[in-house]
Amino acid sequence: MTPRSLSADVLERAARVRLVATDCDGVLTDGGVYCNDDGEALLRFNRRDGAGIERLREAGIDTVIITRESSPVVARRAEKIGVRDVRLGVRDKLAAVTALAAERGVPLENVAYVGDDVYDVAAMEAVGLSACPADADASAVAAADVVLHAGGGRGAVREVADLVLSAAAGVYGGTHPHTEQRLHLVPAEPRRWCAVGDRAIGEGEPVYVIAEIGINHNGSIDLTKKLIDGAVAAGCDAVKFQKRTPELCVPADQQNVERDTPWGRITYLEYRRKVEFNFSQYAEIDRYCRERRIAWTASAWDEPSVDFLAAFDVPFLKVPSAALTDHALLHKMRSVGCPVMLSTGMSTEEEIGAAVEVARAERLLLAHATSTYPCPPRELNLQMIRTLETKYPGIPVGYSGHEVGLATTNAAVALGAAFVERHITLDRSMWGSDQSASVEIVGLMRLVRDIRDIEQAKGDGVKRVYASELPSIRRLRRVSAVAAQQAATA
Repeated sequence: MTPRSLSADVLERAARVRLVATDCDGVLTDGGVYCNDDGEALLRFNRRDGAGIERLREAGIDTVIITRESSPVVARRAEKIGVRDVRLGVRDKLAAVTALAAERGVPLENVAYVGDDVYDVAAMEAVGLSACPADADASAVAAADVVLHAGGGRGAVREVADLVLSAAAGVYGGTHPHTEQRLHLVPAEPRRWCAVGDRAIGEGEPVYVIAEIGINHNGSIDLTKKLIDGAVAAGCDAVKFQKRTPELCVPADQQNVERDTPWGRITYLEYRRKVEFNFSQYAEIDRYCRERRIAWTASAWDEPSVDFLAAFDVPFLKVPSAALTDHALLHKMRSVGCPVMLSTGMSTEEEIGAAVEVARAERLLLAHATSTYPCPPRELNLQMIRTLETKYPGIPVGYSGHEVGLATTNAAVALGAAFVERHITLDRSMWGSDQSASVEIVGLMRLVRDIRDIEQAKGDGVKRVYASELPSIRRLRRVSAVAAQQAATA
């Protein structure tokens, strides 16, 4: 559906918005309710909307959900994308938005409402700015000032945030602002920033630290929990796993090749099945990570694995370096609407460019990597972090390291990595292909500590004299700045 023209009047009203109210089903979600094996509802809130809500909050504009839905699951899911005020079981949307505006001390003319069906029309007609998703009911389309490009659950609220903030900043383009012809909003100066879960990655944000458990758990939930505990103790932001469908990911000529494993001598396909967790095991991991207050996600190696992970509402999905050229997989990840992290190991610049083009999600992250385990320092090529930053402005660039030691990862942070990922283990001598290139928990604690020190040490590039330097000036400087200036002009 083609969005309506944005007149100068609409843009002026958008610029005055101080509060955004939105329906839930059909706006923040696609209206569907999904259930896990235990019957728990899994509403799929789009992370793009979370990015918009965070940007609104940073600008001092709150977002409130007003919904006919009465399930407490809505409130729990909404909180994950930054909405803490959720009005459940609302039958009269007009009365609710009127009461909300009075409660917040905001005139209705300064309220925006995003709705999608007949139950929202009265509220949409009462506020200063109304909007609806592209796939809204005809009644909502007729009432809306703005019909959005995005559909329900696919970034509609983020699009409203872009409109409101761009209008407030006066960044219009195209025709004269006093005509009724279409005005195209142009984005503000690109910011290298991406919202993931309840955090942000990129410019102005702390380095996002990912502890890669991968398959170092060797199929054990108990070992997994110990690794999660270690990541929490170190202060990491997330733990990450690897998710494969073995029958799809193991080449046919390798499936029946036998090898020695902790389970004896078995085929490679059997081994891969042993180190894959099922849905109930990942549900336990999800519960434990929520209990320990740490995010989790995984690299998805095939399309069924994308659907599997999407059911858990992970903060982002990672494309492993080996799958960067699998464009069908990239399209699948893009369709889910989740932020995507591309790992660039074993890839040429041309292959990276093609993958960025295919996976161009609203929120994309690039991870510089060299896929050698362990990787010698001479092959790390950390300057690629700056090369990727220059080539892809607006996309946060980070580092996925597979080397031995910590110094080079710290160097990646000093060079500007917005996020870092390192494999972790309880003991590097344990069985497994990735153990030797992993960081033990004590080392992980030291790494996170050093990263936080580097963040502070980088500063802002503005030269200043600190108060702590003043005693040294008085004690050591023989010629004052004033005297030096007088001598120079004499």
